[in-house]
Parts: sequence; C-alpha cells; structure tokens
Amino acid sequence: MSDKKILILNQQQIQQKIDRIAYQILEDNFDEKEILIAGILPRGNHVAGRLKLVLDKIAPFKSRLLTIELDKQSSRLQAKTNFDVQECSNKVIVLVDDVLNSGKTLAYGFGVFLDVPLKKLRTVVLIDRNHKNFPVTTDYAGVALSTVIKEHVDVVLNEAGQEDAVYLR
Repeated sequence: MSDKKILILNQQQIQQKIDRIAYQILEDNFDEKEILIAGILPRGNHVAGRLKLVLDKIAPFKSRLLTIELDKQSSRLQAKTNFDVQECSNKVIVLVDDVLNSGKTLAYGFGVFLDVPLKKLRTVVLIDRNHKNFPVTTDYAGVALSTVIKEHVDVVLNEAGQEDAVYLR
C-alpha cells in the first residue's frame, strides 16, 4: 500500500463540520433540557468533546460528555464506560465516533444502551465511508466518502506535534 496521503479535511474544515453538526443536533433537540454525548474512545471522544464545546455556546439545553471504551477485537460486546448506563434512562443520547467504516464500532456502541429505555438515540461521525458490514447508518456526518476497501482514512485529532486533519491513504 502506498504512503501517499490525500488531505480530505484540514483543521478549519473539521471545525466547520463539527459546528454544522452541532447546529443540526440543536435543531433536533431544541425542546430538551439535557442531552448526553457519548464519545467512543479514542478519537470519537475527541469529536464528542468538540461538539459539546460548540453546543455549550449555542444551545439552551445542558450537555454532558460520556466516554465509551470498546474492545473492537472481541466477538461480543465488551465496553467500559465512565457513567452508570441507568442514568441514561429516558434521555437523548448522541453516540459519536470519528469514522463509520464497517459499522461494527457503532453497533457495539448501540449495545451499551440496549437495556435502557431511551428517549432518542442519534449517531454522529466525522467521516462516513460506504463499506458497511452491519446495518448501521448515521444521523449526522461531516463528510460521506466513497472509497475502495484497500484505502484507509486517518483522522488526526489532539495529537502532539500534528495539526488536526483527515487523510485518505
């Protein structure tokens, strides 16, 4: 595979996508008192944190950041959270990841909330690729990319010495 990287989004474009998604979340949840933003570690949590910062400035509702750590190599759902899942009962959850590729990560993310009655569950990804193995779609996406399986999307967020960017290689 080639080391050639094609810039898809630069730092400013990433922030513009996050701002747009935040406004879409606001429109969808304007009457809510609180929403819970659940970021999937590692980079989904960075995107979730940035969404929360924007929502805190523009939204009348309170938003709370939750963290989900998934074992993506496991054949069954194994998740660690920084919250009690029962606290999510009858609330709006916004599940956030950086890239939607096969759909497995988001499917596992849904699994965390299966035993809890939710008011609404929405999904956010910065990059939506079109190679789903699971019947998963996203409610809000920064960019939809049609790629070939051999290509890889690299999302660089909050990494020391590197500017935020999204690359296709």
